[in-house]
Amino acid sequence: MTVLRGRWTLEDRVGDPVREVAFEVPPGTAAITVRLSYDRAAGVLDLGCAGPEGFRGWSGGAREEYTIAPGWATPGYLPGPVEPGVWQVLLGLYRVPRDGLEYRIEVTAHREPPPPPEPPPPPPAGERPAAARRRGLPALDGLTWAVGDPHAHSVHSDGALTVPELAALAREQGLDFLAVTDHNTVSHHAELPAAGRAAGITLVPGQEVTTDLGHANAFSDIGWIDFRLPAREWVRETERRGGLLSVNHPVAADCAWRHPLPVRPRLAEVWHWSWWDRTWGAPLAWAAAWSPEVVLLGGGDFHHSGEGHPPGAPATWVLTADPGDPDGILAGIRAGRTAVSAGPDGPLLLRHGEDFLILDGDGLVLWGPGHRTVVRGDRVRLPARPGPHRLETERNEVMALCT
Repeated sequence: MTVLRGRWTLEDRVGDPVREVAFEVPPGTAAITVRLSYDRAAGVLDLGCAGPEGFRGWSGGAREEYTIAPGWATPGYLPGPVEPGVWQVLLGLYRVPRDGLEYRIEVTAHREPPPPPEPPPPPPAGERPAAARRRGLPALDGLTWAVGDPHAHSVHSDGALTVPELAALAREQGLDFLAVTDHNTVSHHAELPAAGRAAGITLVPGQEVTTDLGHANAFSDIGWIDFRLPAREWVRETERRGGLLSVNHPVAADCAWRHPLPVRPRLAEVWHWSWWDRTWGAPLAWAAAWSPEVVLLGGGDFHHSGEGHPPGAPATWVLTADPGDPDGILAGIRAGRTAVSAGPDGPLLLRHGEDFLILDGDGLVLWGPGHRTVVRGDRVRLPARPGPHRLETERNEVMALCT
């Protein structure tokens, strides 16, 4: 066993918030286990790993140790050969007190791979019909509406549920799709197709690129996006690889968006679960200032049931050619065919061809650039107008959005 000790200072954190601590892996090593210890009452250190060939995983502050072996790895990390040579423990200096923070790292090189943990039993398949079908939404020129949540976390970062458990829960909420967007890792991507088929839901691969100056979701199976690079590189790399990048919860507490960007992505998670007082207009004001062509998304950012909001609260609606294919969901988002509601069964405002289709909006007010209309009836069509629109109550509480 190799023991590495050190002490981080506040100056270290200000200078570079992600540090590397090198260790040597000798030839003949079948697996490695890394354990981190420090005073958690005094600060927060995030944990990750890089091998001689590059990124091998990230678990942030959710774990104190990880194992990497050829056939399995701790969630958040990539299984595969353990190459001899210089490896790096990645440490994110998330919270360092002014008097500094001591740490200790233990690295164990295994000659034989340890057995993987026993997997939990698979969850039962859901039987609740998806909300888009249950609510009788019409098709349009071969396109159909699908409802889902583009922001959720599993045990591969700081979520409580396995990927199959998360998929089953989302299906029980009546969702057609769910993007699994674990923090700074793509280790969950390999599990998505099988878990989605078992639960009867489309699972979209994603990564929440996470820093203390803001978070962004990189959608599609495009490989790992290096969160240590400037945010402009996240945009460039995601687009170069054929993915989509969304700015997440841009006005939410200490993870509000503060990265400078010369080119602004169109996608924005304007409605995040933390927008609990929807008479507060800051998210809409931010969206209007961000881009005149902003594509509106709503993200539940689900981690565990104790948060009090399930996947799909809020819900994102997408008009797509293939709701059963992750690429079909992303194509609808790329085209800007989106809407957001408080949940799968809440009041709904859709831009459906030349019309607005409004469901369960009786007595609400339709707001748009330069006009407003009182909605009368629970299934109403009105001529569509340009620009983002919303449904509000008489006290200006936002109930639904559409791009």
